[in-house]
Amino acid sequence: MADQKRNSLLGIAASVAIGAGVILAGSDGSAQVGSIAVFAVCGFLAYIINWAVYVPSNLAKTEHYFDLTGSATYVTVVAAAMLLSDDLDARAVIVGAMVVVWALRLGSFLFRRIRRDGRDGRFDQIKADSLRFFMTWSLQGLWVLLTLACALAIITGVDRESIGWVAIVGIALWVAGFTTEVVADRQKSAFKRDPANDGRFITSGLWAWSRHPNYFGEILLWTGIAIMAMPVLSGWRWVTLISPVFVVVLLTRVSGIPMLEARAEKRWGDEDEFRSYTQTTPVLIPRPPRT
Repeated sequence: MADQKRNSLLGIAASVAIGAGVILAGSDGSAQVGSIAVFAVCGFLAYIINWAVYVPSNLAKTEHYFDLTGSATYVTVVAAAMLLSDDLDARAVIVGAMVVVWALRLGSFLFRRIRRDGRDGRFDQIKADSLRFFMTWSLQGLWVLLTLACALAIITGVDRESIGWVAIVGIALWVAGFTTEVVADRQKSAFKRDPANDGRFITSGLWAWSRHPNYFGEILLWTGIAIMAMPVLSGWRWVTLISPVFVVVLLTRVSGIPMLEARAEKRWGDEDEFRSYTQTTPVLIPRPPRT
């Protein structure tokens, strides 16, 4: 119990410390509201929203609004950045719209899923421990800040550049990634709605090309935004390129693929069909299915 408490405190401290570092770096060259950098205001807001929603969620011991809060945080932070920043150009407006569209789509999708399932198994033990539960909400604040870092650098920066070929490449990657994520999620949802597939794993559509095509799309779209940011980065703001790196590490090494792969292995690992699927289908980067 003491170890768990210490780990939770360390997790909270680390999330705040890392966030503070990114806020400090991103504030270099940021527009100001009074004497405070707009980038800093947005960074603080990412944490404040999650901490505020944690209070009633902890009292009710529910995770029902966790994912929805994450999406709402993205929308609120981007809206604040655009309202508080001066002389928004096409790059800033396009990036802001991209993030809002992505957040609204993903948030509604995840909220419908938890309403349908009734619970999120990830939180069964976490929500019983108030400190550990608080750490989870703090980490979500950090998640929002880190993934949004490049987008915020574009929107809040005082340096503006016209749309060029680099930005067009970034937009194309975002569109490809967003489309991949949406199609993969819809294919899996349709698969699960079919009673004949109860308790089975999907191997059709994009899922025949990759075991986690939705995550591939997620990585691709944030990489696109990072590429769009590169022409307007300078000084310490280059630190914001941590955004796509963070997304890759999170999904491939922490809470995404490793967790789902372990769960799938435990459930279907002894089945020949599953063994064949994992041996012939890439974990992440899509590849045409082998015949």
